[in-house]
Amino acid sequence: MKANITAPMTPASNLNSKVLKKHGFLWEMKKNWAYYLMIVPAAVLLFVFAYLPMPGLIIAFQDFNFVDKFRSPFVGLANFKFYFTSTYAWRTTFNTIFINFNYLIWTTFFSVSFAIMLNEINGKICKKLYQNVMFLPYFFSSVVIGKLVTRIVFSDGMGLANQALKLFGQDPVVWSRNPNPWAWIIIFTHVWKNTGYQSIVYLASITGIDEQLYEAASLDGATRWQRIRYITIPLLLPTIITMSLLSLGGMLRGDFATIYSIIGDNGLLFKYTDVIDTYVFRAIKQAADFGPSAAVGLYQSFVGFILVWGSNKLVKLYDENYALF
Repeated sequence: MKANITAPMTPASNLNSKVLKKHGFLWEMKKNWAYYLMIVPAAVLLFVFAYLPMPGLIIAFQDFNFVDKFRSPFVGLANFKFYFTSTYAWRTTFNTIFINFNYLIWTTFFSVSFAIMLNEINGKICKKLYQNVMFLPYFFSSVVIGKLVTRIVFSDGMGLANQALKLFGQDPVVWSRNPNPWAWIIIFTHVWKNTGYQSIVYLASITGIDEQLYEAASLDGATRWQRIRYITIPLLLPTIITMSLLSLGGMLRGDFATIYSIIGDNGLLFKYTDVIDTYVFRAIKQAADFGPSAAVGLYQSFVGFILVWGSNKLVKLYDENYALF
């Protein structure tokens, strides 16, 4: 019977041990301590506003009142039942998904298009001018945008939209009583406001593409459109996918500030514009009913998580390098 003899550690194994230690957590922190220090403020804000309030989710399962507070009576899933059996559940969910899906599609389309066009402009002055003009609406507050849309463009009287209709021989429209076009008005208001901001992200990705690829394509006789089609768009695809996945997380959370600033409490327009966030806001404002409101908020978060997780799985099937996690 042979005895088990442990081989002495060779210099090579010593070296491997040191290499493994160098890739540990403490080594990483020591090497990049300045970068980790820079993210501390953002990490603290994330913890305070995203993780610290999480125990408050218990309200979704309680008949919450200000006397007992977090010791309010436990009602199980009754708050969820109240929302899902109401006439508002289907309408607000459908409107939220419809509006946010169009946000994603059209904002991405116009942002990528404008980023490519800005990249193709050779004049620095013109490029800066167009870029600033496109970026300006992002700095407008939702209240200003709401008044601009309802009082100037789509006013019932002599708004710009009615003046344009009169120019083409059409009768003016009483916009405040016609719910049909308002979903699309909200969608393109959001696109107008956010396209310039997102185009900066895509433009930064385009400027990071190796210029030698374009030079080689030009030498091979590729036209400008062919360079965009076969170089710019494929190399921009990872950024598009990442931005889309991040947007999917908020698919059930509409742009409340913009929507409420435009629609307000006009019940005649709720048919196509009432989203989950505006419904929750009215429930709290009118009845101070925090239990069902918290239940709806938890439902939004859960569906958002499923959308991000499921979409990330689909992206992995296409190309693992494009996935977020």
